[in-house]
Amino acid sequence: MSEINVINTIQVPAGMEAEAEQIRAVYVDYFSKQEGFVSSTFYKSIHRETDGSIKYVNTVVWASIQDFERVVNLGFNNTDGENSDGMRVLGKGFPEPIVVSPGQYQIISQS
Repeated sequence: MSEINVINTIQVPAGMEAEAEQIRAVYVDYFSKQEGFVSSTFYKSIHRETDGSIKYVNTVVWASIQDFERVVNLGFNNTDGENSDGMRVLGKGFPEPIVVSPGQYQIISQS
């Protein structure tokens, strides 16, 4: 088994930064208590977009794809993204107009 990296880009409208950062903190607290959680890193762009929004990148590393899938389980199968704990996963816990683009990646090369 190899680690899986969940990498989400998050587009946050001006004025919603504190809310987005607080929601992310809730998620990291939840994920860090789950079996297979390895780490998380949160990045904030140093430049705003032309519309005033700002981009974030959130990474969460899981010990395996199986650990990740176990935590998000039912979230893959419903529009609200709720898992069996009732937690909205896969970026579905952020309110509109915040836009989350989730993805899962494996490292294929590292220097």
